[in-house]
Amino acid sequence: MAANGKSALVTGAGRNIGRACVLGLAADGFNVAINGSSDKAACESVAAEARKLGVKALVIMGDVGKPGECKRIAAEAIAAFGAVDVLVNNAALRPGKPFLEMTDAEWQRVIDVDMNAAVWLSRACLPGMLEKGWGRIVNFTGMNAIHGYAGRAPVSVAKHGVWGLTKSLAKEFGPRGVTVNAISPGPIASDVEEDDASSHHRQQTVAKVPLGRMGTPVEVAATARLLISDNGAYINGQMIQVNGGAET
Repeated sequence: MAANGKSALVTGAGRNIGRACVLGLAADGFNVAINGSSDKAACESVAAEARKLGVKALVIMGDVGKPGECKRIAAEAIAAFGAVDVLVNNAALRPGKPFLEMTDAEWQRVIDVDMNAAVWLSRACLPGMLEKGWGRIVNFTGMNAIHGYAGRAPVSVAKHGVWGLTKSLAKEFGPRGVTVNAISPGPIASDVEEDDASSHHRQQTVAKVPLGRMGTPVEVAATARLLISDNGAYINGQMIQVNGGAET
């Protein structure tokens, strides 16, 4: 598809759901800013794939768990494309550690990456959206925003916060042309090796999925594409579960 004149910033975009969102949006004609925190080669690979779809693609490395970095990441995307019309807050940490063993610094790090990054990036991108009278913000919550899990307290707290942020921003900025929604994925197949805690947690979750399998990043990205598209323009302030029926 030819470029549609709009641009998207996707965080945590070097692999899995983030990568699928980038490529889906590129297929829909969006120029894409691809953010990652460590694996630049993976992000460059995603950018190369996006360019083959006929759009511009820019890699912006940076740690979204730091407010100054969020401002810089957004500023670079805006400088390159003129605006960020679509913001996809996908980057996240999901460490597994007993509550009583987690330090304040470890706790705060999860809160900053999993929740505050969405705050900081939304602040940076919303002015341009409001100026145009059109914008889309898609946040990722996950099943931790519905149920707490032992050993993942800060993730659950952060994702509950993202859900609250989603509902509040949807009400505040919906009247000005910006929709804000959240996607809550169930167990999704990963293209990287997981630690034992993550693997065990995922296996336990899959056992509760009526469809009996993991989802794919493309299936999750398809929901993001709907929310961003004109066909999804009347969806606002919602958390869409993409989990094979695990939470229904």
